[in-house]
Parts: sequence; structure tokens; C-alpha cells
Amino acid sequence: MSIAIKIFPETYIDSVVQLQGIRAMREVSDVEWASAGMATPANIETLRAEGVDSADLEGVGSNDLFLVARAYDEEAAAKALTVGEAAVLSESGVAESGQQSTAPRSLHEALRAQRESNVAVVSVPGDYAVLAAYQALSSDLHVLLFSDNVPLHQEIALKDYALSRGRLLMGPGAGTAMLGATGLGFANAVRPGRVGLVAAAGTGAQEAMALLDRWGVGVSQVIGVGGRDLSSEVGGRMAKAAIAALREHSQTDVILLVSKPPAPDVAAEVLAAAGETPLVGALLGLDLQFPTPAGVVLADTLEGGVRATLDVLGMAAPDSTLTMGPSVAEARQRMTSGRALVRGLFSGGTLCYESLVLLGRTIGEVRSNTPIHPAWGLPAPPGSHQCLDFGEEEYTRGRPHPMIDPEARIEALREHGADPEVAVIIVDVVLGYGAHPDPAGILAPECESVMAEGGPQIIAYVLGTDQDPQRYSVQRERLVEAGCIVTETAARSSLVAAAIATDNPGLVKMPL
Repeated sequence: MSIAIKIFPETYIDSVVQLQGIRAMREVSDVEWASAGMATPANIETLRAEGVDSADLEGVGSNDLFLVARAYDEEAAAKALTVGEAAVLSESGVAESGQQSTAPRSLHEALRAQRESNVAVVSVPGDYAVLAAYQALSSDLHVLLFSDNVPLHQEIALKDYALSRGRLLMGPGAGTAMLGATGLGFANAVRPGRVGLVAAAGTGAQEAMALLDRWGVGVSQVIGVGGRDLSSEVGGRMAKAAIAALREHSQTDVILLVSKPPAPDVAAEVLAAAGETPLVGALLGLDLQFPTPAGVVLADTLEGGVRATLDVLGMAAPDSTLTMGPSVAEARQRMTSGRALVRGLFSGGTLCYESLVLLGRTIGEVRSNTPIHPAWGLPAPPGSHQCLDFGEEEYTRGRPHPMIDPEARIEALREHGADPEVAVIIVDVVLGYGAHPDPAGILAPECESVMAEGGPQIIAYVLGTDQDPQRYSVQRERLVEAGCIVTETAARSSLVAAAIATDNPGLVKMPL
């Protein structure tokens, strides 16, 4: 095994472009692992753990860019660096010499060149994200704080500062937003419409906006607030501000709030913030007996929240129980006997959580790296159902997010597919800006291989629209051709999995 590394001193590349470089290097034949990033102390430790010689890291600092590849021979490793360099430097406007082009090198330079800007996207390591966000807020910009690893006390201080200036601080870890018909982060291409989304969940926002588009409604704005915003510590600071902004937005007729279960006292305040504007709360796993203000409707799944939103608008939701591919009975006939376990391999954290909620209701305890009950965590005992969120840090350290690199889940797909007790594997395929250009094209052959000769059945859900660069219908068809069962919503993939594992077809049509 050969490792090659190249350092670009005083060269900054944002995380999205870094991930493009990683993807390009990993597509080179015989490359076993590759990474690109800024040489922060945490990244340096990761490089050492991956076998990079400490001598190659001597004198390297946080302002330096690195590209690294581990391959089966020196030629492949060197080729990967060449491909990675072309990918990241062409995207960022950095010349081959490593010197920055005439593109702005600071926020103030960018504002001088583009004075009409009113939103800044911050995507730098967490250690530096807070300062960058303060600079943007001080310049009277709204901020999408894509970065994570921001301490809780700094999140609170940032949001208080943003509110004092009448600005939105979306995040930290806000992966999706759509403002003024412009998608930010991992957003999907959707039609304009009458629903304003406030989301403390990235793929939760994507699922809601994609379903609204596919079901004929569309979206006015999508405001991500960060996964901790509705906690007791943060107190819904930005959710309340976002709801207040949408309440005054003339194109928004109903507000859809998406979140994992919030702190009860915070939920009461946030739900009341809608005033007379109709609001639907899709609060995953929440007890629906929770008291709500007049005009507020609660749902405890993403699909349920979208269906309730259509109901508020006086529209009927399509039949969400439809599937493509084999039926439950046909799926059970295709696999060998003795299989009864469910595995969920998710790229979307909110989709994983929703699956845990639904599977917990239908088949019982499900183990996870993001459990819905503390006792349901990892390590998982033999013979357990499991749902894993591959977007969590333990899976993304030193490698791309699975939305960008579908191959991150292939090793796990093969591992769980080889388990003779596993009946069903759920995979989500998330489309949109920034996602892999053809995720189904990568996953479909692997799914077909796993299902061969009586193996576990694959249930796939494609999150997206036909306006997305990857084309929703094309991605679904590739998975159907591979023999997968493809569902209409993310929630239905879990119910179909439970139906196959328990031989109870009635679960497929369980109301949500």
C-alpha cells in the first residue's frame, strides 16, 4: 500500500469543494482511501491515524490545504493527487502555482464586489466558523452556518447577536435552506408554492420540500435553524424568529415546522409563535396528545406532516402506499428462510430517526448510533434490528458525507447483506444540489448482488424531484431495474421493511 500527500501552503478551499476533490480521487482505479481538507489539528490527527508519515506533516498548519491518497501502488496514488488537484483548484479559482486568483479573499472584498448580497454561507471548520459568522452578521447579512462542531454556548451567543441585528442565524450544522427560490447547501430543486418550511433537521427539510413539490404544492421559503435550536438550552430562538418572518411573508399561507421531539416548554413557545397563521408541526416521535394552540396541527412523521399541510390547504394527498418493484409476498418468496431482521443504512439523519420511530412501533427495539431510547444504542447484541446514520461523525471522519459519496455505505451494505438472519435492508438515496450526480448508478449493482441467491431484500427510497440534477424518476427506475422495492415516501420504506420481516402486509398501509 502506498500513501501520497501534497500540501498547498496558505490555500483555503471550502468543505464542499474539498468533498468534490475527495470524490474525484476515490474514483481513480486502485485507490483505497483519499481525503482533502485544511490541515487543522483535528485533521492532522486523522491523517496520522490513517498512516500518513508525521514527517510529511511537519510545519503544516490550519491555513494549508492537503490532498492525500492511499492506493495499492505508487502510480495510482500519484494519479489520484493529480485528479484531486484538478478538481479542487479548478472549482476554487486557484492557479496551479497554489496562489489564489483574483477571487475575493475576504468577506469584505466579496461585499465590495457584490454589494447586493444579503446572505452568507459559512462552511469552514468549527473552530473558525464562529468568527466568520460574527463577521457576516456584523455586515448585516443573514447567515447559513453550514459548519458543525460549534459549541452550544457559542451557538446561543451567535443567535442572540443575530436577533439583535434583525438577522437569521441558520445553524450550526444547517445543511439545507431555500431563500428567494435559491437553494443553499443540500437543497432540492422545487417549484414555488404556498408552504413556508422551518426545519431543525436537514434531510427532514429535504423530504418535506420534495414531497410538497411532487404532490403539487411547492414551497415559498425553507429556513434551517440547526438541530439544537428547539432544545431547552437554545430555547427555539431561531425557530421563533423564522416563524415570525414567514408569518409576514405574503406568499406563505401555511407554515410547516420539522424537528425531532423538542423540549416541551420550548415546543409550546415555538408553536404559539405562528399566531393566526396556520402551522403544522411534524415533530418526529412526539406524543400527539401534546397540547397545542388553536390553528396548530401536529404529526409525528414527515409524511404525516406533509399530508396535514395539504389538508390545511384544502388539497388531497396522493396515495403514498404505492410501491415499485416486488410486492411483500414476492419479496418474501425471493429470500431464503430464517431471515427476520431489519437493517437501515441511511445517509439522512432525520430519515434514520423517522425509521427508528416507525420500526420501534411495529417490530420493537431497534439499535442505532442515534437511538430514540438511551437503552437502544450501540454496540448491538446479536440478532438485533439496527438503523445506522452514516452521516454521523464516526462514519464521515476523513471521508465524504454519504450523500456525496454513495460508496461510503457499500462496505456496510455488503457486510449486512451477508448476514443470514437479515431479511430487509433499507437504503435512502438523497438527490439535490451538492449530492452525488448518480447515486443510484453506484448503489444499484451492489443492491442486485446482495439480493442474489436468496439474500435480503433491498427497500430503497429516493428523496428528490425531477427538477433535481440527478432526475428523481431516472434514479428510481435504476433501483427498480436492480430488483429493489422503491417506495413513495421515506416513512413507507420502514413500514414495507417491517411488513416483510414480520410477514404482515397490512403494515404497508398503516395510516400516518
